[in-house]
Amino acid sequence: MDGTKGAAPPALPKGFRSAELGWPELRRIPHPPYRIPFAGDLIGASVSTPVQDSLRHGRRLGPVFRRKAFGKEIVFVWGGGLAAELADESRFAKHVGLGVANLRPVAGDGLFTAYNHEPNWQLAHDVLAPGFSREAMETYHPMMLAVTERLMEHWDRSRSAGRAVDVPGDMTKLTLETIARTGFGHDFASFERTEPHPFVRAMVGALTYAQRRNVVPAPLAPLLLRGAARRNAADTAYLDRTVDAVIAARRAGSGESGGGAGGGKGDLLDRMLATAHPETGERLAPENIRRQVITFLIAGHETTSGALSFALHYLSRHPDIAARARAEVDRVWGDADRPGYEQVARLRLVRRVLDESLRLWPTAPAFAREARRDTVLGGVHPMRQGAWALVLTTLLHRDPEVWGADAERFDPDRFDPGAVRARPGHTFKPFGTGARACIGRQFALHEAALVLGLLLRRYDFVPDPGYRLRVAERLTLMPDGLRLHLGHRAPATPDGPRAEEAVSAARCPVTGARD
Repeated sequence: MDGTKGAAPPALPKGFRSAELGWPELRRIPHPPYRIPFAGDLIGASVSTPVQDSLRHGRRLGPVFRRKAFGKEIVFVWGGGLAAELADESRFAKHVGLGVANLRPVAGDGLFTAYNHEPNWQLAHDVLAPGFSREAMETYHPMMLAVTERLMEHWDRSRSAGRAVDVPGDMTKLTLETIARTGFGHDFASFERTEPHPFVRAMVGALTYAQRRNVVPAPLAPLLLRGAARRNAADTAYLDRTVDAVIAARRAGSGESGGGAGGGKGDLLDRMLATAHPETGERLAPENIRRQVITFLIAGHETTSGALSFALHYLSRHPDIAARARAEVDRVWGDADRPGYEQVARLRLVRRVLDESLRLWPTAPAFAREARRDTVLGGVHPMRQGAWALVLTTLLHRDPEVWGADAERFDPDRFDPGAVRARPGHTFKPFGTGARACIGRQFALHEAALVLGLLLRRYDFVPDPGYRLRVAERLTLMPDGLRLHLGHRAPATPDGPRAEEAVSAARCPVTGARD
């Protein structure tokens, strides 16, 4: 195929089915050794960590490779130049597949899970985009502060009792409360609970089930996932009932949809209920509003909680960087008890810490792109219209040709403005790419920088010396079992931040490199 529309693909051997995948030259793309007929590349594979398995394979096989299991074959791409091609909106678009499609029973045609041809995506995007403007963000800022203060009260109690804090669990509570209050005027009372809110359990269950559907062969799913499918149906029904109740309370004008924080103040739910498209006059249908609320509650808390958790892990393991970031917070915020909106954006190093954490462990670890028309990727790999590839962000962010030979090392100064300008474009993609990239990116980054700034100013982070970073996969990535002890802030010395004892660095679970 020469890349022109309608060109005939090359002849394939009898029984060769790669053309069905839209990659006529699929056999040229390397795959792991020891492939088993029908079963595929299962030797040494882990059902619970498919992303980290793919990281290991990608290092050996190169920037384009494929994996197969039970007749399902996926082409992975991670090279910087190839990822830049796939980011070209004139040639490629978002592909909804794998675990994203598995979430459609929960989120339907919400912003994240809608197919490109479904009209509700563009309608919802245009209606909701003003909800993430600078003016809107300034109205969310006081609520973000209030939720973080509740977290710190909770952490103060743990510190006083000498208990370590459950970082992923508490970051999940924080980010769920933040998006629920700022977006929908709802209070889940997460910090008053000893167990996760049932809504959190249902969301985690839905994400985990979607991930399991990725690795279980479709013909065997009814047998192997029978119990899991029943639990997923119950989780989905609970999510629907909870969101329907929030919407009903708002429609009734009660202003008491779980606490009323933000209710009726022009938040995201108000926009969905009352705002028409500025050009067509269309409004979101009631069922789609429910799907959008579920989408924001899942996406708006899950990825941000992971980003904060990884950042806190790295700060605990790099006390010199934590001291620099803390000094920046002290300098920029001064004695202000509650920093203003503008002061958060001035935390340059704190933002670089977040970016570097998202580089090493982007909590959304991959995104799929499909060809808008027949094309050739990298001048070598022909793709038919509709053919797709999975951009493995976790490995794109470790490409040594882009990030250097020390790409495994945690170094926030990679995001110094000069270093950013010197790098090729489309090599840092924690929020996806193109028209379908995360609409709440600025919301998430502002929230995360505010939270890190407040926590740095209040605590020293003391890791468990025996802990080595483990990464749990449930469509998103999260540190597994991360607990930190909280030390009292010590005053700065005349020469700068106080010296810290060196802490032995953890090792990357994929490469064994120090993180």
